[in-house]
Amino acid sequence: MAKAKGKPENFDNPPSKELTDQLSFRVTKEMKEEVKAQDDPPQFCRDAVQKALDEKKGK
Repeated sequence: MAKAKGKPENFDNPPSKELTDQLSFRVTKEMKEEVKAQDDPPQFCRDAVQKALDEKKGK
């Protein structure tokens, strides 16, 4: 079994929700460069996905 990397408490994540799953998808080279230029690329992606999901639900 692979050893978990990082501590969820170090992420900007509510304590009740563990970051256990991974998601991957293809992007353009330009999109990847812009995301990598962010201060915290993983959190930036989580926030973007959550925002899109919230908008889709009508929040």
